[in-house]
Amino acid sequence: MFTGIVQAIGRIHAYEPHGADARMVIDAGALDLADVALGDSIAVDGVCLTAVALAPSQFTVDVSAETLRCTRGFAPDGAVNLEKALRLADRLGGHLMSGHVDGIGRVVAFEDLGGGSHRLAVEAPAALARYIAGKGSVAINGVSLTVNAIDGKRFEVNLIPHTLEMTTLRTLAPDQPVNLEIDLIARYVARMAAHDAALSTSR
Repeated sequence: MFTGIVQAIGRIHAYEPHGADARMVIDAGALDLADVALGDSIAVDGVCLTAVALAPSQFTVDVSAETLRCTRGFAPDGAVNLEKALRLADRLGGHLMSGHVDGIGRVVAFEDLGGGSHRLAVEAPAALARYIAGKGSVAINGVSLTVNAIDGKRFEVNLIPHTLEMTTLRTLAPDQPVNLEIDLIARYVARMAAHDAALSTSR
């Protein structure tokens, strides 16, 4: 589990395709790897990946074809948001996230509001839009954010200067793809409502 509070910006040092899969070596940047062991999970742009090799200031992960299909993918030498898995004693500063990206959104607008804050508008896939609620939580490229407005499949979030400084979201531009993970609670509430409705109609 993760919180969506990015701990460091890393960079993809090496990207090697292996058939439909890939192996990546990631420079961890300021992320402290001292307490990371082989097999531990690290969120890379919101994608939960397993460390299969460790070196000073670097870790290696394998990425499956299914993960590449469900996400915006990884660009060689690209910057990525990093977060180590949540420990039971950690503060939950964002919201609970699984690191399982639900789909790919697309940036509609990225506008400076003055004072350093920016408005980010994203269009979500139709299948995910129903789970995104005003003042609810959503993860964009692994960053926990609060939804400020909704218009059909589009939603808006506000990015404060600290978020822009500490994440890769500052590099976004219109028409770029982004990884989206919807709120776990919204997913389960929708599933329960659909199950109850099905039971009701079957009686």
